[in-house]
Amino acid sequence: MLSLYHLMLAELAAFYYKNPSEKLIVIGVTGTNGKTTTVNFISQYLECQGEKTGIASTVNFKVADKEWLNDKKMTMLGRFQTQRLLRDMVKAGCKYAIIETSSQGIEQFRHISINYDLVVFTNLSPEHIEAHGGFVNYRDAKERLFTHLTKMKKKNLFGKLVDKIIVSNIDDEENERLKKFKADKFATYGADKIANYQAKNISLDEGLYFEIKNQKIKTNFLGKFNVYNILASLAAVNQLGFGLQELASCQLKGVSGRQEWIEQGQDFKVMVDYAPEPTSLNLLYKALDNFSKNRLIHVLGSCGGGRDKARQPILGQMAGKVADIVIVSNEDPYDDDPIEIMSNVAKGAKDAGKIEGKNLFKIENRKEAIKKALELAQKDDLVLITGKGAEQYICGPNGKKIPHDDRKVVEDFL
Repeated sequence: MLSLYHLMLAELAAFYYKNPSEKLIVIGVTGTNGKTTTVNFISQYLECQGEKTGIASTVNFKVADKEWLNDKKMTMLGRFQTQRLLRDMVKAGCKYAIIETSSQGIEQFRHISINYDLVVFTNLSPEHIEAHGGFVNYRDAKERLFTHLTKMKKKNLFGKLVDKIIVSNIDDEENERLKKFKADKFATYGADKIANYQAKNISLDEGLYFEIKNQKIKTNFLGKFNVYNILASLAAVNQLGFGLQELASCQLKGVSGRQEWIEQGQDFKVMVDYAPEPTSLNLLYKALDNFSKNRLIHVLGSCGGGRDKARQPILGQMAGKVADIVIVSNEDPYDDDPIEIMSNVAKGAKDAGKIEGKNLFKIENRKEAIKKALELAQKDDLVLITGKGAEQYICGPNGKKIPHDDRKVVEDFL
């Protein structure tokens, strides 16, 4: 009954706003990690070629020249909000809409009545398992987007019929399962296996460099995962008809709250990043291996509200092994006990050898936790703050939202 309710809302919203996705080339990005960055990179590559784009992502919304942070604490907006956003893109003259499409959004039919033309798959790892009732359910939710893509009617836009396209990460096991979906085009990207878009001669020394089809790509971003984000974006935009040589010359800029450096003239480094679960945190740690630093001071916590409790001590243990100083704080407890969450994270850090009061601290107030990290920082240290990125609120019990931005807190204290 609940599913029927969500489905009817989706259809009603699209009807009310006159089916705006039928007037746009719609690109969906799904997977566990890298979705937001890939959405933004696709937009940047298209705009580099003179196109107008719209974005809906965990971090930001964009309609042509207007851009603003996502303060809704959800990746996919409700059906009416999404359709209104798509309508605004059409009215602003956008040709492309890039939509970050989450598994929970798919479960609630927020993707229905959006006619996708191209869907990018980034990767798949255990995330939101409790919310979905297991990994298989989580994986199946993601795959429903590809079923939706291949069943929707092809559009006739801008003088031509628009193909249904899948762009998939060949280095992820899920790639094999996606082959069952009969799209007009199925393009792969990767770094380890032979792919249609394969990164070669990869270098990750304080930035990244790689080659793709004889085109050289060089950026200041850190980590191999950004190679994948760039590959996915290049592949998607190239599949839409733009030349790789022209795209390779485009200069990408960072995404708010993703590997974002905060510079206020201090003699140590501060990075704010999202990395809310073990896979993304591990990738971030690997990226920072090549970054020159003295000590690593890490501020982190973990989500409540149906997120995977099993991850809490794992995150703490990872931080305990890698960071010199671990500061455990509140993140987004929702209706869960923040002290219990922090204790679970801290236990993992203790199991990794950290000693409370010496190189492990528990500070519930996130602003005070960040302040502590900045006070402890010495010359050439790196203060890493993860879990929230550019999010604008801490979500507490009974739907309470407390205004908060890790980046602004750092700037104010510095």
